[in-house]
Amino acid sequence: MFRLIISKISYLMAMLLLISLIGFIAIHAAPNSFFAGGGLNPNMTPEAIAHLKAVYGLDKPLFIQYIDWLKSILRFDFGISFASGNSVSSEIASRIGITLGMNITAMVLIFSLSLRYGIKSALKGGDYEKGIKQISLISYATPSFYLALLLILIFSLKLQLFPITGIESLEPKEGFAKCFDIAWHMVLPIGVMVFTGFGSLLLYIRSLTKDILKSDYIFFARARGLDDRVIVKRYIIPNLMPFIVTILGLSLPGLLGGSVIIEQIFSIDGMGMLFYQSALARDYPVIMGIMIIGAFLTLLGNMVADLILIKIDPYRKR
Repeated sequence: MFRLIISKISYLMAMLLLISLIGFIAIHAAPNSFFAGGGLNPNMTPEAIAHLKAVYGLDKPLFIQYIDWLKSILRFDFGISFASGNSVSSEIASRIGITLGMNITAMVLIFSLSLRYGIKSALKGGDYEKGIKQISLISYATPSFYLALLLILIFSLKLQLFPITGIESLEPKEGFAKCFDIAWHMVLPIGVMVFTGFGSLLLYIRSLTKDILKSDYIFFARARGLDDRVIVKRYIIPNLMPFIVTILGLSLPGLLGGSVIIEQIFSIDGMGMLFYQSALARDYPVIMGIMIIGAFLTLLGNMVADLILIKIDPYRKR
């Protein structure tokens, strides 16, 4: 197991290096730049712009810029934002909390609903299964931006039950009142994420469960008189675990960048909004910082999922 972990870490580092190189070249090869895209005062002289490029090291050859950036990354220094002048680390740290909170909450609800109703629909069948399938298909086909605007129109503008934008009220609150205020602001954004996210997962779990129910050990379990609750606990859930672990591993990068559209519509100042604003401004350090974190989480999720699957199934091919 130790040699396996070392080999996977080596693979992770090699892939991370390759991704960073390709991403760095692609971003710097994009047309226009922060210094020519309206990010600066248009009245600035070419000499002043050249001085700023020298300060940020953009006057060096691209390969030297990449080496300097890579050295900074190894020191966990993502550079300085062109737009704000703050460190990229502080920019990310100031926004990552709300995005992680939203996406983790949505992910827990999505997996809980998908497991519960996916398994239940496979066991019950009939009209119940048809109803769940219809809801899942509606969920899968509904665009998140359309549902978000529809909920804002109904629950915020018409009924005035939930706030339209932001995560807090204009009047500052403290303690439990502040927590409740943030939770109240998050109802619509997280609701949109959950509804548009659980459909495909529920259908997949339902399909896997129906395949499991055709197995011989399920037939013999029912022949012994075991009820559905015991069958779900002893047979269905354990057989679904490899799939659940794999999906959870692949969901790690979505914790940071999976809510760009939602944050835009609800004006939530999170990582999605930061990435969107940085892309518009050609703020290379911020874009690269978010990209490398996302790539690391993707590779880490795959590695952790593989190790857990090997632990669950010792006979799995390594």
